[in-house]
Amino acid sequence: MNENRITIICGHYGSGKTNLSLNLCMNKAAEGKKVTLVDMDIVNPYFRSSEYGTLLSKNGVRLIAPVYAGTTLDTPTIPPEVYSIFTPQGREVIIDAGGDDAGVTALAGMSTQLSETKYEMIYVINRSRVLSRTPEEAAGFLREIERASRLHATAVVNNSHLGVETTLETALSSLEFAKKTARLCGLPLLYSTVPDFAVPQGSALPEGFRKMKRLVLFPWEREE
Repeated sequence: MNENRITIICGHYGSGKTNLSLNLCMNKAAEGKKVTLVDMDIVNPYFRSSEYGTLLSKNGVRLIAPVYAGTTLDTPTIPPEVYSIFTPQGREVIIDAGGDDAGVTALAGMSTQLSETKYEMIYVINRSRVLSRTPEEAAGFLREIERASRLHATAVVNNSHLGVETTLETALSSLEFAKKTARLCGLPLLYSTVPDFAVPQGSALPEGFRKMKRLVLFPWEREE
């Protein structure tokens, strides 16, 4: 059996896949685990996990990113290094997949190897995103993602948020949406997220919720 544990993070554009991927990597690294983050988004050049290479490196996370021929607008390619995730290394692997069906097509080329490996595919949902504000719309996106990737999701994570305007109530009010989406997808709802800044100091975290750090920043917020 392959020693790697591969987790694929997929979802609608703007669902917060990258922020979740970064948090998962940081948490695993803090536990002393060896972690590799694979940036598989070869469609959207913005808000991608490979922009945080310095942060990942400082925390001991290995990054595998697409290769660009020139600018961020050129067509990127998947580096051969990505296939190293199928070689037993004692590492946990997080794959930050592209958004929607177009963004996950790169996974289709590796679907056979992924299917032969112990993997899970988490579908990230965000009620606040256009075109996925109802459970029916969100479930429809997953069916398109599964067809394009030739893989099957194994669980749902509710990451409904309003960016820096997110409050604890924002997260709590999305719970019914998340539960119904999970039912329509025929998948378990793993948990719901809430930004750490949205949890009042001294307040207990609601059951079924996990705090997440806001790691994906706007360009003007990043340190030079």
